[in-house]
Amino acid sequence: MKKLILSAAFVAFGTFAMAQQTGKMQKDPAQMEQKRAEKLKMMQADLGLSDAQVAQIKALQDKKKAERKAMAPQMQAERKAKMEQWKAKKAQHEAEMKQILTPDQFQKWQAKKQENMQKRGKMMKDMQMKRTQVQ
Repeated sequence: MKKLILSAAFVAFGTFAMAQQTGKMQKDPAQMEQKRAEKLKMMQADLGLSDAQVAQIKALQDKKKAERKAMAPQMQAERKAKMEQWKAKKAQHEAEMKQILTPDQFQKWQAKKQENMQKRGKMMKDMQMKRTQVQ
């Protein structure tokens, strides 16, 4: 019985993890709840869950959702701190490069960096388009 509940919880967790990877988080709570109910029905059919098990899984999902919601401000603060740290390191690196390179070299270096960023951006967009076409 415990193994079955744990298996169902892992399936549910994996389903939610995959939904986050698509980058298309839905904003409409009613639509999200409908999809959640559909996934629970699929799990019930696939795993042969009883109504009691489905209720337990739903309660577990609600608990995890509340935990994520409670942790959101802390996660945002950590993300912001990391971003600020990254920006400071980037600025320091650029200042050091500016001291090493001549003004002309520094300008060429920055132009090359910008060009590479644009290429990477285009590649990322192409990859996203391919993923959406496959789905």
